[in-house]
Amino acid sequence: MTRVGIITQARTTSTRLPSKVLIEIGGRRVLEHHVDRLLPSGFPVFVATTTNETDDPIVDLASACGVGVFRGSESDVLARFAGCAAEAELEVVVRVTSDCPLIDAGVLTSVVDCYLSDPGPHVYASNVQQRSFPRGFDVEVFSAEALAEANERATSSAQREHVTPYLYQRPAEQMELRHVRWPQDKSAYRVTLDTEADLALITALIVDHAAATLDCAGIIDVLDRHPALVAVNAHTAQKML
Repeated sequence: MTRVGIITQARTTSTRLPSKVLIEIGGRRVLEHHVDRLLPSGFPVFVATTTNETDDPIVDLASACGVGVFRGSESDVLARFAGCAAEAELEVVVRVTSDCPLIDAGVLTSVVDCYLSDPGPHVYASNVQQRSFPRGFDVEVFSAEALAEANERATSSAQREHVTPYLYQRPAEQMELRHVRWPQDKSAYRVTLDTEADLALITALIVDHAAATLDCAGIIDVLDRHPALVAVNAHTAQKML
């Protein structure tokens, strides 16, 4: 059986909202919500954090959640992912980020299934390159072999900081891109955590609308019915590569 594992990156030195994964919302910290949402997939979860002492609380919290931990470079996130995948002996890597506390295991599984329908070292499946899902449900799936190759060959700072550009920016004959889409375009919705406005929205979703118990469709439905919620962080611009 193919060994598939989820690697999520986390650190306390995020620039716009420091220590955001340790913020408590509705009685649980952001990282706990995030892990809670991943575990129903049935795949092992690994938190890839840095060697900084400031990230010791992330290690402690991840361990308390019962998931694996890998520590590596803060700036070279590609090397951190590659090291984690190698140590865990993964064959297929599912990349997510811990600033998505309401990520949906069902969405994640659908992207994994897309990859596994005809897997290979030069296949990249995601729901982010042709975006129709809200931000906050992002999933990328690729082989550990491709990740190791990227780690060996990627040279630009953007490729090393953002992990996957080396994969999806390759020519079509070198990497097959597969896309998982939501039936309607909901890409304007933002359910990821990077600013105080994002925090206000996610807090409202979890505390007032029980979003921690809802899947992606349920959360989209809440946003569809409450435009005032959408407006809370609609002005927030996503950080670019």
